[in-house]
Formats: sequence, structure tokens, C-alpha cells
Amino acid sequence: MAEKLSSCVVEKIKAICEKFGNKPGELINILHESQHELGYLPIEVQAIIAEKLNIPVNRVYGVVTFYAFFNMTPKGKHPISVCMGTACYVRGSEKVLDEFKRTLGIDVGETTADGKFSLDCLRCVGACGLAPVAMIGDKVYGHLQLSDVKKIISEFSND
Repeated sequence: MAEKLSSCVVEKIKAICEKFGNKPGELINILHESQHELGYLPIEVQAIIAEKLNIPVNRVYGVVTFYAFFNMTPKGKHPISVCMGTACYVRGSEKVLDEFKRTLGIDVGETTADGKFSLDCLRCVGACGLAPVAMIGDKVYGHLQLSDVKKIISEFSND
């Protein structure tokens, strides 16, 4: 379903493109800054960027879908990422992920109805000695046990 962007958002995206000289070679920088501004990159934003850079929308879409950093759907206020790298996986991260899914009532790639939490997996946090690991925003939680999941979520539930 297409989203109607406010004129304010449209102008912000156009200004970001202009900041980078409307140059197709600056596409990734424009996408990064646009996502920083909006939190995600819906197809309507991609279309504006394509128009300003005079490139096909499918080129913009290709870049957005190729790089895992870019999101086409809004993330929760507190994005949760469970590491599924080898060290974390061997030490039980799959069970930790299942507990987050059960506790939040969402699957990987989804956001809770209240918009507070979204859930994703990632390949490696670089904190293998703390395995299994999850991140909420920029905060790393290590040596996770299933019993930690509810405690962690409760830290963020009241805001």
C-alpha cells in the first residue's frame, strides 16, 4: 500500500539530494542521510530520489535491497538485533531469538503494534567472547540466557 508523504518530508528528501549535487554517484550517501532523517526508505522516497538524480527507480530500489543497512519498513523505537554468527549460534542465540519472538509476539522483520520494538538478526556483532549477544539500539547485551529477555524488554517498555 502506497504511503502519502507529507510535503515537509518531500522537501527534506529533495534538499538531501541537492546537498549532494543531485549526483547519481552520491546515491548511497543520499540514501544513508534520507534513512537517518526518516528511519526507513519507503518506495515513495526512492521515487523522489530517482527523479532528483535522473536515474531509474529500479536502480535506487536495487541499492536499497542489496545493502542490509537500508530498511524499506519502519523500525521500532527500540530495534532489537540478535546475533546469529557462529559463536553466538553455537551458544544458543537461536533459542534467545525464539524467546524474543515469543515475548514480543512478532517475527523477524516485524515491529510490535505499539511501534516500540522491531526484531532482526545479524551476522556478527564482533563481541564473540560475550556470546550469545543481542543489541537494542547501540547497547550490547552479552552472555544472554532465556530468562534475560523479559528483563531486557522491561527496561525499554515504559518509554
